[in-house]
Amino acid sequence: MQNKRQVITKAFKCAFPHTIPIFAGFCFLGMTYGIYMNVSGFRFWYPMLMSLTIFGGSLEFLAVSMLLAPFAPVQTFIMALMIQARHLFYGIAMLDKFKGMGWKKPYLIFGMCDETFSINYTAEIPADVDRSWFYFFTTLLNHFYWFSGATIGGLVGSLLKFNTDGLDFVMTAMFTVIFLEQWLKEKHHISEWIGLGASIGCLLIFGADNFLIPTMICILVALTILRKTLEQRKEVDAARLYHNRSLLLLCVFSELC
Repeated sequence: MQNKRQVITKAFKCAFPHTIPIFAGFCFLGMTYGIYMNVSGFRFWYPMLMSLTIFGGSLEFLAVSMLLAPFAPVQTFIMALMIQARHLFYGIAMLDKFKGMGWKKPYLIFGMCDETFSINYTAEIPADVDRSWFYFFTTLLNHFYWFSGATIGGLVGSLLKFNTDGLDFVMTAMFTVIFLEQWLKEKHHISEWIGLGASIGCLLIFGADNFLIPTMICILVALTILRKTLEQRKEVDAARLYHNRSLLLLCVFSELC
């Protein structure tokens, strides 16, 4: 019988390797964000506090221009809601997984960024590892990586002068690798083709600025309609109806656009 300390330690050791690719991306992008805030005229504690309390990369980058623009709270709220709307679907996908998480649940919901969702939903957690602590440490580590990168970038932004073009592609590459790993694990790829078709179709119809929400709705409807087929093929089980292999493709397209 494991004591609580052993349970926590084992969960941390299991979660940490999954976050290493995120560490690389978040440190680079976090520092880029911190430097961007610095050159825009903000002190280091702006990116530090925003990365700690908002924890939404795309929204934080956009917040720079919002802070420099005339005060418009309603417009800011609507913009933030549109940018982060995909998290509604992430939350639906994680409903069953977050049951019985106790005091960890509020933080798991708050810290469920794209990358954390990708790990927590796809990771094959060993039976002897506590799932709630695994989810917690995955979320906490990714949050810490982003917070650290943004804070360091804010502190040293005035000292470093280099071209940051292309750094944002790190996140696209990371999502692509995670998706390919899932592709190789499966014999059938219905959910992947659903994600690919919905993403490309909605991108062509609605454009790069408006395709995210329609794509997520299409994926949700398609997976619901094809639930029995997917279960018969054993591609997904009932708990994985909203499997994120489709959403991973959406993440790739959203980063590219």
